[in-house]
Amino acid sequence: MTVRLVQVNLKARDEVALGRFWAAALGWRMDSEGPGVVNLEPPGFDWPDPEALCVDLVRVPDPETVDYRAHLDLATESAAHQAELVARLTGLGARTVDIGQGDVPWTVMADPEGNVFCVLEPRELYRDTGAVAAVVVDCADPYALAAFWGEAAGWQARETREDLLRLRAPENVGPYLEFFRREPGATPLRHRFHLDALPLPGHDQQDEIARLERLGARRVDVGQGAVSWQPMADVAGNDFCVLANGAGEK
Repeated sequence: MTVRLVQVNLKARDEVALGRFWAAALGWRMDSEGPGVVNLEPPGFDWPDPEALCVDLVRVPDPETVDYRAHLDLATESAAHQAELVARLTGLGARTVDIGQGDVPWTVMADPEGNVFCVLEPRELYRDTGAVAAVVVDCADPYALAAFWGEAAGWQARETREDLLRLRAPENVGPYLEFFRREPGATPLRHRFHLDALPLPGHDQQDEIARLERLGARRVDVGQGAVSWQPMADVAGNDFCVLANGAGEK
């Protein structure tokens, strides 16, 4: 492991308003490193740390043109907590949505800009994850994608099923990274999250980019211009970024 997964990046039409929603939803603190960028971290968190994946909200002119296949699952401690959280999120501007999930114990919602997420029923698995239980990636081949990210970031398999594979940081803390098999021919939902990775101290950003390319990733141009981070696509075509050494949130 020579890069660390440090945050999810969310494209937003109004990063301040959406940041306020997610800060209130997660109970996290909200900060800004400059115009167009809002950072969310748990209280008392010292970035970067495997105990959490922070959320970085970045203003873009038209986030609807960006198609990602990842969403957040939020953890709850009891049925009463789940009901309270759904009610509180509704009051903050979220809404429940039907994406064809059928009769399930979790609640599917959309934030004020339409990003889909789930409020899970209480599960023992997520007792120690914090507010974010998992980052879930819909994919055609969970095993191939998990193999890439396991090698890329050193996250380890914690549960394997035919249609789902869960990874977690080797320290066994923080949220899970879950790869869920979508049905062939299914159109992925429109999400705007992607992962950001940071080289560990002593490891060069360009060397890490080259290593990720050997694992099957590729560099991509998303119109980023001259920036310190490198946009890439993983083996399934999902965008992610490799941050510069010593970088703060992007």
